[in-house]
Amino acid sequence: MARVSTVRYYQLVLVIAAALAVVAFYSLGSDRQNFSSTTKRIKETHASHNANMNDGDLSSDTNAEQRGSKAASVGEAVRMNTDSINVGTAEEQRPRYFHALMMFTKVDTSQALQQKFQVAMRSMLKHARFEDGEVLTLHFVSDEPSREIGEKMLEDLLQGATFRCEVSFHNVKVLTEKLFPIVEAMQKHFSAGSGTYYSDAIFFLSVAMHRIMPAEIKRIVQLDLDLKYRTNIRELFEQFNQFPAGAVIGIAREMQPVYRHTFWAYRRENPDSKVGDPPPGGSPGFNSGVMLLDLEAMRRSEPYNQLLEPRSVSRLADKYRFQGHLGDQDFFTMIGMEHPSLFHVLDCAWNRQLCTWWKDHGYGDVFQLYYHCQGPVKIYHGNCNTPIPDD
Repeated sequence: MARVSTVRYYQLVLVIAAALAVVAFYSLGSDRQNFSSTTKRIKETHASHNANMNDGDLSSDTNAEQRGSKAASVGEAVRMNTDSINVGTAEEQRPRYFHALMMFTKVDTSQALQQKFQVAMRSMLKHARFEDGEVLTLHFVSDEPSREIGEKMLEDLLQGATFRCEVSFHNVKVLTEKLFPIVEAMQKHFSAGSGTYYSDAIFFLSVAMHRIMPAEIKRIVQLDLDLKYRTNIRELFEQFNQFPAGAVIGIAREMQPVYRHTFWAYRRENPDSKVGDPPPGGSPGFNSGVMLLDLEAMRRSEPYNQLLEPRSVSRLADKYRFQGHLGDQDFFTMIGMEHPSLFHVLDCAWNRQLCTWWKDHGYGDVFQLYYHCQGPVKIYHGNCNTPIPDD
């Protein structure tokens, strides 16, 4: 009889242990885990995994809410496992995503780019503040060697994040394949050299991002690597709420007489025009170092999408005698002369450009009219390799 009691006792112990194991699994190991305030991941999306989901469509962050994606945990040795970004119970509020994109190509061979990236990320994370339930999703358009070094750098850089941050790398070759048919016709007007180069298409990503991104992503900011943040990046996203009716893009003015020079032929033929003149009364053009892209508005805007048509681009380029070499920035500048209502002009503090190249190349007498920026700086832009001031 004692032996039977002992057997039943051990059976009861095993049942309780199994129950506790199940509870521990769902409490600690499932997709519905309750993360701390900092949850950091590097996600990869590859065309080979799914014919309808690849790096080029930049859709991993939203589609992963419906299906698993390959993920690696940041803050430990990178290991690949299937993971979902579903967080919390069905009753809890769905996360609110803030999307930011950066070009991250040829970084593996450039110490200068690596240093700029570290300055940008450290300063961004130092000042960034997001609420519970908010997620900053960082997108990097990258080649494979740069992605590998980017993952390693981010393991260290994201350690100090005080909010939930997710990272997605997107293959530049796949993305270029999707982008090239859309922007091919405009490249001859806004690219260096006399021909249309396949590889140049990526410099027009912002122009057609509304046709690349999935519909679930409605807004995104595109940022250069050579930036230093001095305020909470979440405040930049709040600028979307300042867009006037009809505006689809937020962008700051160019702070050098770049387009005074580029439009020289048009200005000579139209001496009373404000094209290329400094602010506040003139139209100095735009700088694409910091951009807010309202993708939903871009998709809906008939005027904007008509301007992407080859005939429209050629007509405006001929009218303004325009031949640029700065990609998307040139396109936005040119159409902004004709359709300023498509743009919300950011204050210069959001893109405080530091380059002074044109001051010493023929425009010293008017340079300060373009370069002046009053008020505290929110984001420094060290364009043309200009050193950024220390804090």
